[in-house]
Amino acid sequence: MAAAAAPSRKVFEVFVSRVPWTLASKEIKEYFAQFGSVKKCLLPFDKETGFHKGFCWIGFNTEEGLQNVLQKEVHLIEGAKLQVQRNRKLFQGQRSNKITESAS
Repeated sequence: MAAAAAPSRKVFEVFVSRVPWTLASKEIKEYFAQFGSVKKCLLPFDKETGFHKGFCWIGFNTEEGLQNVLQKEVHLIEGAKLQVQRNRKLFQGQRSNKITESAS
């Protein structure tokens, strides 16, 4: 019976771009928490500038949170309009690419 639960490993993630450099992951998480329980917020930083790269991934615990965020047309934080879209790629794929690059 436990095997039946395995296919439900769905990912409820959105890709967010146009994130103002003044925002930290804490503020982003707080904003997206109004749509549902936020499981993770991945905000990559540029090692040279010390600022984040202006985009992030938000992972929700439920499909309901994902649907809620996608239904809202305009997302404004501190006067900046964020671009939010359903995430098509999984994090694991990106990590494995980095591993193979560094190994060569």
